[in-house]
Amino acid sequence: MGNMDFNKAVIEKSFDKPVVVDFWAPWCGPCRVLGPIIEQLADEQSERWTLVKLNTEEEYEVAEQYRIRSIPTVKMFHRGEVIAEFSGALPRKQIEIWLDEQLPDERKGAFEEFRKALEGDLDEKTLERLIDFAEANPDMKEAAVTAAQRLVFSDPERAQSLVADIHLGDKFYDGAEDVRQLAEFMTFEAEDHPAGRALEAAREALKKQDLETAAQKLIEATSIDKTYRNELPRKTAIAFFRSLGDKHPLTKNYRWKFDMALY
Repeated sequence: MGNMDFNKAVIEKSFDKPVVVDFWAPWCGPCRVLGPIIEQLADEQSERWTLVKLNTEEEYEVAEQYRIRSIPTVKMFHRGEVIAEFSGALPRKQIEIWLDEQLPDERKGAFEEFRKALEGDLDEKTLERLIDFAEANPDMKEAAVTAAQRLVFSDPERAQSLVADIHLGDKFYDGAEDVRQLAEFMTFEAEDHPAGRALEAAREALKKQDLETAAQKLIEATSIDKTYRNELPRKTAIAFFRSLGDKHPLTKNYRWKFDMALY
């Protein structure tokens, strides 16, 4: 074995914080591409995980033990076990997604509890706790989007503030854009126009959490004039159905009617 005490540097440390091991070699071109990217991420996310660089030329016994067949290979250790891995020089964005999805995080469990609780009728106390959770954990973008989607009909300004830092290129950008579109809808000034009246009826229904009437009125507004107010009926209906999700009964019952209204 080479100079590294792998047990101390990786296995023992992984009980305190996840350890990401970059298996590389000096002659490997893709390793030279990956190395600086993963080192920069390790500096930026040092509170979440630790990076260990392992030269497979010097530490060939460890490389053999962990069946390294190609390099670069990256493995994540947690509580002494490999819990995730990838091979090849992935771009930075993909590595960030991999880290977000694979890093153990007790908060993920808390968020899942909130999400399950919100699947039924809207419980205002649970929603308020989720909003507090999202505001206290700004890096958990999914929590922010989920809270904002539930909040946007009653407090559009606060909902927008929850997703203000989610920009183009972010995994949850589409969800954040839907919130921004719905917030615009909830605050637009209605005019005495057939499409405007239908939209106003949809908005009043949403304030009362009457989602079915809202769906019907959004489709009606689209049928009357889908281009009204810079396509407000069309854009709002798309955001509305997307925020409900494909499996929601209202999406199943009304999305096809909306599609028909577009043509």
